Parts: sequence; structure tokens; C-alpha cells
Amino acid sequence: MSTTFNKETFKLKGEEILKKIKELVEEGNVRKITIHDKHDKELMSIPLTIGVVGAVLAPVLAAVGALAALIGECTISVEREK
Repeated sequence: MSTTFNKETFKLKGEEILKKIKELVEEGNVRKITIHDKHDKELMSIPLTIGVVGAVLAPVLAAVGALAALIGECTISVEREK
């Protein structure tokens, strides 16, 4: 049985990045989040699995917050399970 994914992208700036990632994680059907800079270079890839919550994500969210403070604009690519 194969699993198929939908891919979405969002262009965000600064604090919007962390807010959007938290929102996506809470939705629960996201499998992977990738952050690209404005030149489309991959900065961070966050694989998500069922059951990844709270304390496990805290260091990742801290890293995303630091990254958001350093870059102005970025694109977030999201893979969702169909």
C-alpha cells in the first residue's frame, strides 16, 4: 500500500515562520516541513511522525525561532498525507 502526499508552499517573514510551523504541527497530518531561504537554498528540514509532540519538538522550535530571527523572508514547503 503506497502513501501519497500533497505539497504546499508558504512565503513568510520573521515571526510568521514560527507561528505557521506551530500551527502546522498541531494539525497533525503534516509529514515533513522544509524551510528554504529566498534563494531557494534548503535551510532546515523537519520530518514529523505520528506522536511527535511537546518536549521532542521544543529544541526544533527553538532552532526555527533562531533561524526566523536571522533570515528575513523564506518559503516553507509542507508535505501532507492524503
